[in-house]
Amino acid sequence: VQLQASGGGLVQAGGSLTLSCAASGTSGSISAVSDMGWYRQAPGKQRELVGLISSDLNVVYGDSVKGRFTLSRNNYLRTVFLQMNSLEPEDTAVYYCYAQVRTTYRSHDDDYWGQGTLVTVSS
Repeated sequence: VQLQASGGGLVQAGGSLTLSCAASGTSGSISAVSDMGWYRQAPGKQRELVGLISSDLNVVYGDSVKGRFTLSRNNYLRTVFLQMNSLEPEDTAVYYCYAQVRTTYRSHDDDYWGQGTLVTVSS
């Protein structure tokens, strides 16, 4: 299983950016994708939750992004989207895609992580 993230980059404070992340595997290997979402890690800080969205579209956000960031997903495409508005310099971090995946060769869900995409917000 691979998580392929895209959409990071440089943006000015107050601007917007959209991240996307797609889960893929060898043919027929993915049975289901449960929670998908994003975590982030700023330099010198611990990784923190940005938000998670379940397969039935229930969403949980980290406190620091509530009201500014919006998660959505396309279950058919196994893709999660993060719309980030009103970006602040404090949002500068590496954003990691996350997914909880059930494969055909495991009896339980496993956690998978994307490679990380850098978001830089300039003041």
